[in-house]
Amino acid sequence: MSEPQIIELDFTDSTNNYAMRLIDGNKAQPGLTIVANGQTNGKGQRGKAWTDTPGQSLLMSIVVSPKHTLSEQFLFNTTVTLAIVNVLQKLDNDLNINIKWPNDIIVGDKKAGGILIENVLRGSKWTHSVIGLGLNILQDSFPADLPHATSLKIATGKSFDKAVILRAIRDAVCEAVPRPMPAYLLMQLYNGLLFRKGQKQTFSDASGMWKATILHANTDGTLAVQTENGAITNYLHGQAIWDYSNQDV
Repeated sequence: MSEPQIIELDFTDSTNNYAMRLIDGNKAQPGLTIVANGQTNGKGQRGKAWTDTPGQSLLMSIVVSPKHTLSEQFLFNTTVTLAIVNVLQKLDNDLNINIKWPNDIIVGDKKAGGILIENVLRGSKWTHSVIGLGLNILQDSFPADLPHATSLKIATGKSFDKAVILRAIRDAVCEAVPRPMPAYLLMQLYNGLLFRKGQKQTFSDASGMWKATILHANTDGTLAVQTENGAITNYLHGQAIWDYSNQDV
């Protein structure tokens, strides 16, 4: 079997959008990977923009055919996120990598990357997913208005080859997606890497700001937390907003 195609672009609106256009035109096979030097309209979670420094971040999207059911979207997300994190952990022993719920990549205690998964349904069938990854690799510093951002270079003092990481991540994801692990094992691995698990964290919602201890993620994608009055609540992504500026150490 031939190696899945990699399309290299200088600039595009977003690699996810580019991949979606190929899917719409029936021109995307599983494993097809789009990589760009820069994006003019990079996308993050919940409609936020993903900003990058051209040439210094890995900006890529992988087209896959999920084997999970639609009710198992978070397990699919977990499969993908663990595959990517496993690649990064092998790059350098000094990298302390965690997953900030639901799928931000944390190195040390700062964000180095984010994953955005967009799904394609045809009728009731989940036919494709586009796995978008923005990963900070070569930045030496970040603007003052991004105090919680980092890169692999900042974390290790080393410059990594983006092309090598690209192929390693593509291969790992394409290997993991067709053969998903049992749900209990996926969640065990995911929660073992859950950022600030067992620690107090400040959140906000429509009622204001509040603190809770992070317990674990559930198979449905909710985050279980224990509030200061002892109540345990499960929050959907977007219901409880993480406050980076208020992290109890």
